[in-house]
Amino acid sequence: MKNNNPHISVKTIILALSLCLCFSIFSFAQSPDSVNIHPPILTLVGDSTLDIDEGRTLVVAVSAIDLDGTVPVLTAEHLMDSVIFVDSLNGQGSLVFSPGFEQEGDYTVRIIASDGVLADTVTVAIAVNDITVFRTYRLSVLVFMLIFSGAVLLYTRWARQGKKLFVRRIPGIDAVEEAVGRATEMGKPVLFIPGISDIDDIETIAGLAILGRVARITAQYETPLYVPVRYPMILAAGQEVVEQAYLEVGRHDTYDRDTVRYVAGEQFAFTATVNGMMMRDKPAANIYMGAFFAESLLLAETGNAAGSIQIAGTARPEQLPFFIAACDYTLMGEELYAASSYLSHEPLLLGGLKGQDFVKVIIVAVIILGVILMSFDAGEWLKNLFVVP
Repeated sequence: MKNNNPHISVKTIILALSLCLCFSIFSFAQSPDSVNIHPPILTLVGDSTLDIDEGRTLVVAVSAIDLDGTVPVLTAEHLMDSVIFVDSLNGQGSLVFSPGFEQEGDYTVRIIASDGVLADTVTVAIAVNDITVFRTYRLSVLVFMLIFSGAVLLYTRWARQGKKLFVRRIPGIDAVEEAVGRATEMGKPVLFIPGISDIDDIETIAGLAILGRVARITAQYETPLYVPVRYPMILAAGQEVVEQAYLEVGRHDTYDRDTVRYVAGEQFAFTATVNGMMMRDKPAANIYMGAFFAESLLLAETGNAAGSIQIAGTARPEQLPFFIAACDYTLMGEELYAASSYLSHEPLLLGGLKGQDFVKVIIVAVIILGVILMSFDAGEWLKNLFVVP
């Protein structure tokens, strides 16, 4: 049958063209090329031409944005030795260059920001300067070491010449002989704990130095001394220290090797055993010198309940409040380390102690000066003296 309506074919053609146009627009919108119509913009924070001395570290920061809303991926090319490039995955990146002393010369690094289709690049030129004779930027370290060494040597020389050097009294150390005398009068032992850390802890070494002084006093008074320890190395060192003390006062015949005894290797097993000793033997004096942790209050409270005079010393700030609350005397922080110099009066130890105090006075004075100058925005030169790459 023949179609006599000419408008049907025109409508059909218009509908077909409309469908084709919609499909083309949809396909264009889904094309990656249509999304990434703008290339990323890569920005270098600072100059693109840099120089650095050998042995120092250079950090170059870069950032990239994409107007199409994507996060550009950052990469670097032509990386030499000692160069690391890090992409933070948020459009930020950093180039870290730490040239050694054999990398003098000129280097070029190319940094690329890409969105997968388009990219932007920045070239960084780095000149590494040869430093073979003297690194002037570390001159402040040399000056500080010369001042410190000179102070220690000067005070040591004065001590050897017999010059009286002032050392502040430490009441806790002065009370040691009183505590041992009290134990002797009561016929009870002295308990000494050199901390619970191993021999590689400086606090333990300081505690063993004080143990030698305590052992000499107990040897003179023939007072029993108990030294429980947690580690085998401290057992051996403690036995040597105590035996040497008895030899020095001529009482080696009364030395008992079991004065220093191994108790337990676990922290709270050691604490429970020592607490049992306190409650059974009722020592007249408990001396804690060294590194202590969570067991500090358990030991100090048990000793206080047993009626002992207690002297403690530690460089752990978080444990000091417990010892201050439960002990009669407490050595705080550096007093523990100064105790060996205070007791022995050895010229070398006194020289080191006084030299350190002298340098501390200088540091405090420089800090005060720096605060004043920075308050008036005039202390940048002083700040740079203490910046060491």
